[in-house]
Amino acid sequence: MILPIIAFGDPVLRKVGKDISKDYPNLASLISNMWETMYNANGVGLAAPQIGLPIRLFLVDTTPFADDDDLSPEEKDTLDGFRKVFINATIEEETGKEWAFNEGCLSIPDVREDVSRKDTITITYFDENFKKITASYDGLLARVIQHEYDHIEGILFTDKLSSLKKRLIKSRLSNISKGKIKVDYRMRFPDIKKGR
Repeated sequence: MILPIIAFGDPVLRKVGKDISKDYPNLASLISNMWETMYNANGVGLAAPQIGLPIRLFLVDTTPFADDDDLSPEEKDTLDGFRKVFINATIEEETGKEWAFNEGCLSIPDVREDVSRKDTITITYFDENFKKITASYDGLLARVIQHEYDHIEGILFTDKLSSLKKRLIKSRLSNISKGKIKVDYRMRFPDIKKGR
């Protein structure tokens, strides 16, 4: 089932997600719905807060990046078919040089900006079968995971921009929160009047 994606301005995007247990209600169908929602919107990652749930769950599929001609064959191999569910994730360490990459977000359509992040992460998480995993990722893979991880921490990529960039995109963000944007996937916009 395709779920509506929560738009910028909704308070759920600012909540730090809560850990869940393997008994979380309808977890398998929630994960299935999240995959379907993400693919329908042509995303490479989706976090539970983006569908209105303040829990520590996100998923990533970097396969679309494998088509990038600027990548080395090794990078393409790493990205192609990387499809994972992250539950109750904790980034243990971020290392390496910071590098900039143009990021976007399904909750913030038509806004793309360069964001600097460290190159390598070590992350501990549970997969969809609640098997505990600690792994290190680097490059684009690490970046997609960092972006989705930020969502479960209540952080958006626009928070990482300079004051000047934030001022330049302020009216576009305001329009998104008011629903004054056209997208080709389902979205739910904050109810400004009710203060939601």
